[in-house]
Amino acid sequence: MKSIVKSKYEIFKQKAHIIIYGTNTIYGRLFDLILLGIILLSVILIMLETVKGFDTKYHTYLVTLEWIITIFFTIEYILRIITIKKPKTYIFSFYGIIDLLATLPMYLSFFVTGTSVFTVIRALRLLRLFKILNHPQFSNQSVHLRDSIIASRGRILVFMYFMLISCVIIGSVMYVVEGEAAGFTSIPVSIYWCIVTLTTVGFGDITPITPLGQFIASFVMILGYGVIAVPTGIVTVEIAKNALKSNENNKTVCTTCNSNEHLISAKYCQKCGSEL
Repeated sequence: MKSIVKSKYEIFKQKAHIIIYGTNTIYGRLFDLILLGIILLSVILIMLETVKGFDTKYHTYLVTLEWIITIFFTIEYILRIITIKKPKTYIFSFYGIIDLLATLPMYLSFFVTGTSVFTVIRALRLLRLFKILNHPQFSNQSVHLRDSIIASRGRILVFMYFMLISCVIIGSVMYVVEGEAAGFTSIPVSIYWCIVTLTTVGFGDITPITPLGQFIASFVMILGYGVIAVPTGIVTVEIAKNALKSNENNKTVCTTCNSNEHLISAKYCQKCGSEL
């Protein structure tokens, strides 16, 4: 059989693919760490650019660093495309679109200037952290959280529906009790006040002045603690259930007595003493 001689380009693509997509290799992990650092640096630069005094003093350095980062992301984006067998799977994937959008702003700045939209788009690079931190431990935890939220969505929706009705009723009552003199100029504005108070945000732009209105406001403030506690408790119960199911599924069954009543790390069955 004739041996297949790979060209230098094919060898380069293979090595680049291992480094970029391989998280189990030394160079792959090193690449992820470098990419993580560059993303964090990029986001810091984006924030510093919005500080007028700092940007005025170091504008040239900020732009230079941003161009270096943009070129790095451009090269990385191209390498991700050419090093896989089906480039479309990456180009049209969620992270592929994010990578493209995060790379374009500096190039578009040649044609459109003076817009803050580019700043927001460049901040999308933070979403890439989810891809970099795609460690099994993080993945398992995210799966547990996702499953817990999905399992409790019915109860959460019922709770949200109840809170929405409560806000409409309380807002309507406050509109009648306080009136336009206190800033409750309409029922939608009163509902807005109720939501702000119920979520314990409390902007203070609208304040009840009558004793009855203040009493209702106090009730809404106390009720606001339930807004935080109830959904959290619902999801927490589901997370505990999923953790319990996971532990039960991971138990080793003894081949001698079929018992699974032992610790996951146990080497011997606690019922018959056989080696697990």
